[in-house]
Amino acid sequence: MTEMDLGELRSELRKAVRGEVAFDATARALTTMDASNYRRVPLGVVAPRDADDVAAALSVCSRLRVPVVARGGGTSIAGQATGTGVVLDFTRHMNRIVSLDAQARMAVVQPGVVLDRLQEAAAPHGLRFGPDPSTHSRCTLGGMIGNNSCGSHSVAWGTTADSVRELSVVTARGEFLSPGRSWSGAPEGLRALVEGELGRLRTGFPDLPRRISGYALDALLPEKGADVARSFCGSEGTLGVLTEAVVGLVEAPRARALAVLAYADESAAAEAAAGLLPHGPLTVEGMAADLVRADAGLPRGGAWLFVETGGGTAAEARARADAIVRAADVVDSLVVTDPAGQRALWRVREDASGTATRMPDGTEAWPGWEDCAVPPARLGPYLRDFRGLLTSHGLRGTPYGHFGDGCIHVRIDFDLLSSQGIGRFRRFSEELAELVVAHGGSLSGEHGDGQARAELLPKMYGEEMVALFERAKSVWDPDGLLNPGMLVRPAALDENLRFTVLPREPVDVAFGYPHDGGDFSAAVRRCVGVAKCRTETAGPGSGVMCPSFRATGEEEHSTRGRARLLHEMLAGEVVTDGWASTEVRDALDLCLSCKGCRSDCPVGVDMATYKAEFLHHHYEGRRRPVAHYTMGWLPVWLATVSRLRLAGAVNFLASVRPLAALAKRLGGIAPEREIPRVAGETFTRWWGRRARAQARRETREGVESVEYEEHPDGGLPKTVVLWPDTFTEYLSPSVGKAAARVLEAAGLRVLPWPPMGKGLLRVPVVGRWLRRRPTVGLRPLPGGTPDDGVPTVPNPSAVPRAAPHGRVCCGLTYVSTGQLDRARKVMRRTLDLLYPLGDPAFPGEDPPIIVLEPSCAAALRTDLPELLPDDPRAQRVASAVLTFAEALERHAPNWTPPRLDRPVVGQTHCHQHAILGDAPDRRLRTAAGLTGELSGGCCGLAGNFGFEKGHYEVSVACAEEQLLPAVREAGEGPVVLADGFSCRTQLEQLEQLGGRKGRHLAEVLAEGLDGPEM
Repeated sequence: MTEMDLGELRSELRKAVRGEVAFDATARALTTMDASNYRRVPLGVVAPRDADDVAAALSVCSRLRVPVVARGGGTSIAGQATGTGVVLDFTRHMNRIVSLDAQARMAVVQPGVVLDRLQEAAAPHGLRFGPDPSTHSRCTLGGMIGNNSCGSHSVAWGTTADSVRELSVVTARGEFLSPGRSWSGAPEGLRALVEGELGRLRTGFPDLPRRISGYALDALLPEKGADVARSFCGSEGTLGVLTEAVVGLVEAPRARALAVLAYADESAAAEAAAGLLPHGPLTVEGMAADLVRADAGLPRGGAWLFVETGGGTAAEARARADAIVRAADVVDSLVVTDPAGQRALWRVREDASGTATRMPDGTEAWPGWEDCAVPPARLGPYLRDFRGLLTSHGLRGTPYGHFGDGCIHVRIDFDLLSSQGIGRFRRFSEELAELVVAHGGSLSGEHGDGQARAELLPKMYGEEMVALFERAKSVWDPDGLLNPGMLVRPAALDENLRFTVLPREPVDVAFGYPHDGGDFSAAVRRCVGVAKCRTETAGPGSGVMCPSFRATGEEEHSTRGRARLLHEMLAGEVVTDGWASTEVRDALDLCLSCKGCRSDCPVGVDMATYKAEFLHHHYEGRRRPVAHYTMGWLPVWLATVSRLRLAGAVNFLASVRPLAALAKRLGGIAPEREIPRVAGETFTRWWGRRARAQARRETREGVESVEYEEHPDGGLPKTVVLWPDTFTEYLSPSVGKAAARVLEAAGLRVLPWPPMGKGLLRVPVVGRWLRRRPTVGLRPLPGGTPDDGVPTVPNPSAVPRAAPHGRVCCGLTYVSTGQLDRARKVMRRTLDLLYPLGDPAFPGEDPPIIVLEPSCAAALRTDLPELLPDDPRAQRVASAVLTFAEALERHAPNWTPPRLDRPVVGQTHCHQHAILGDAPDRRLRTAAGLTGELSGGCCGLAGNFGFEKGHYEVSVACAEEQLLPAVREAGEGPVVLADGFSCRTQLEQLEQLGGRKGRHLAEVLAEGLDGPEM
């Protein structure tokens, strides 16, 4: 299309459509791909407001001969949600539940309704929509109808077509139709076509529960009620554009039980699946061990069937599950009845669509043969033949899926980057299609044919039936403008592959990307489009990802959207200015760098790292936003204030409103924010003062030396280092004081300064250790080295007075603002402080480094070794880092914390959730009698993010998603726990809470200790 034609299309659409019309690079880049291997670049994107808008857009496109593709959640796996013309995005406006009639068990929905929203609306009436794909939290009803989606409960409630009653459709030429039963809503010519082919339609379709491939023309047979609505399901947007649907609901079981049946291998599980169907299960799902984490909590075995049962009572559901366990020949089994436990196990199964994209050794694996289906009784033999075919082509894949329906999902380690690999992909596809047909199966059992399988439909149906499909398509869409290249007259299965546009040589980057072979393109390819980041609302176990999408609802602010823009930046076709791209910069601007995607994304996309990488290149040689200098260099400014003893003056100036407003304006800080107060005395200065006072007291009391004794295990001293992170050191030293008190009460020797360095600390020879005295600091022994050969241990009480070698820093603020050269410089200086050349201070095991600020601990665990991958000292530090609770659990396992018996509320820090884990914290809280659960999500402040100008509203919206409601609803009674400085600051500064004070777990435990405070 010429530029003039494109301008006419854009102009005509904007005149005709009341919804948004976007032809910019960002809108186009966000819709080039779905969750498949394919990529097609659209001309523009239209977000219609209603059916009239849809008709108007179709009218313009029909007149100008422009193709149209309808798009919902964009999670299609066969390429059918991409197009080269105009994309209709139904998620913005046409996303309502129009009505729900509980008595009739019916709902009227628009195509953009996310399935979980319908389930939430139906649940109070004891109802639900039957089909439930693993993408239920983000897939739309329109997409489910277009693909005839199924999900894990299809053995009980069938496919989407089984739940559709009537549809509202607009054809490519703008005709409004209402497909239903008895030829209702059929386009002119369809009935005559069918009546002329009754014999072929009665004999040409395989009889199996998951036959999704091709058009469901057999639904138009008179003995099947001439159901036009049912025949429309699974047509992948090639016949008409759906604007509304009447769907049936089913009664939800009042109680459920989940039986997890373990088998020796997947073949044994597959053979057993069909035999369980007579027991009336709700699900029979299968997966093998190579898709499951070792700590997933499954019974021992090499493969599992997830068999869910329902009942009017918990006892009835449990009895049915127990009956299935008794009937099954299993290696081991587990029956779970509590909802939380069931949700946790189902997440293991649902995340397989993402985890399957990486082989156990980290090799990439791709869809393409994602959901073939065979008769359930043939599943075992089919899987054996399938494995044999993989081996013959030198390929690997891990099958999982709907074993009870004979439908198998698999991702295969195709090489889709080279011509040889693509050739193998084609040959394998052709042979697998023949294998599926030989077993009486369907090329697609759930996700549709799209571009991935449509070319091979003649192998399943024969040329004459496929020709009949083409004639049906022409009846509905005579101009061939609706989703061309899908289902009939298809594009080749090896065309439009999304990887071919990426650079072949690794891009020069700063991070090491150890899980992607150092290749930034491979890191970006991690996003396969399953869109878990587009989950709209949080709930139990929903994690952190993606707070900015939940706040804005915009695709460009989701992890997937940002990954798509980075992909297009590397491709250079839509986003053409590389690292200088303003489109990518703007999309990343609202990324909080919470790292939630690193743990919550099934494939481990790490957008925080990608953002830092992009900012590093984007601002190379260019002036940065002023906030990068004010907040990115926060450790420098705070150290300067401390060194010059200016804390009082800074706090006074920050309290004078006009001066504070000026400082915020000059510093790029949001005017709604308050500047945090700087502590009058830093943590290490306090520690030095305390240590010197102790030393003087010991001198007065005549303490001459520290005794040695044999350690029963022959280990090193139980000495721990309390890392003086920037936030604890300058802004909340009370946290450090409390932590030191608790750690010492637990029997640990605490040093608040890096113990590995010249003149700081040398360890006794292995086999001896320093006996801890609660009030005695480490003292130098006279004579340098005692007669027994134990090295000198200088008194560290003198060390914190000044920092003779500089300050350690994790580099977090530089990383989050993309100042990676500076971050590496700071990190190297820190490593030099910890490990000076020629002074291996700890010849044995390094002492634990306890980091109280979760974001700093996460930076040391991940950013440090990934930015300095060639420095072995970086991994040494990363391995030594522990959280406060981890240190107590590992190094004071017999200590009993004070019994507090108080309820708590608050939030698990997002970096702790994503990188560090909170299981030790949970156990510590339980031991202390601190009851209640902390919320997930992100506080929204997220270090510099919430302070930056222009981010305040999104920051508050993120806090309102989980944290603020939890604290409000809890009232004044519970202790508000928030280990992160950002979380505590957000709580104090938001008027919605009246300035609630959050506290670190160390502070809460310290209050329960006997004896005077430090």
